[in-house]
Amino acid sequence: MKVLLKAISYVFHPLFIPVAGTAAYFLITPKYTPLSVQGAFFFPIFVLTVIIPIITYFILRNLGLASSVFMSDLKERKYPMYVHIILLLFVIYKIIPHSNIVELYFYFVGLVIAALTALTLLFFKTKISMHLMGMGSLVMFLTSLSIHFEVNITLAISIATLLTGVVATSRLYLNAHTPIELVLGFFIGFLSQLLTIRFWL
Repeated sequence: MKVLLKAISYVFHPLFIPVAGTAAYFLITPKYTPLSVQGAFFFPIFVLTVIIPIITYFILRNLGLASSVFMSDLKERKYPMYVHIILLLFVIYKIIPHSNIVELYFYFVGLVIAALTALTLLFFKTKISMHLMGMGSLVMFLTSLSIHFEVNITLAISIATLLTGVVATSRLYLNAHTPIELVLGFFIGFLSQLLTIRFWL
């Protein structure tokens, strides 16, 4: 059981949330977007939000500034958060033009708001679940896309909600977080997306 729940923590790591939201957008949107154009967005987003953070983690580990991929220590979390926020801002300003894909643009704005909130809380010695923050962001984004495009993706939203519960269970079982840290993480992710939908919904 422990191996399975640890695997869930890896599979649903917050690193994959930007890519998951990007993929969800292109799958759900009724707007026609050629595969070449989708790839032009997806590939650099994947490199910036997955590959570079992984490389950064190994550098930090070699420098003795990180001991685990889950960054359980408060101090360890700050350096990856700085890098994460910078990379998300780079995506916003260089990869996703606001005028072309407004929904995806504000999805990343929401991710930046959530990340900045999590970073601010670290300075107050408060840790939240980044896993649940990511899942909260994704659930709200899927719900918003469903309303915006008037498409029925109830099944996808239900699965995302169920997976949120599974991820929360795995984090609790592994003693990675307290229940309040999980709840805080989910609502910070959820509300950060809720704050941005007024600009595009």
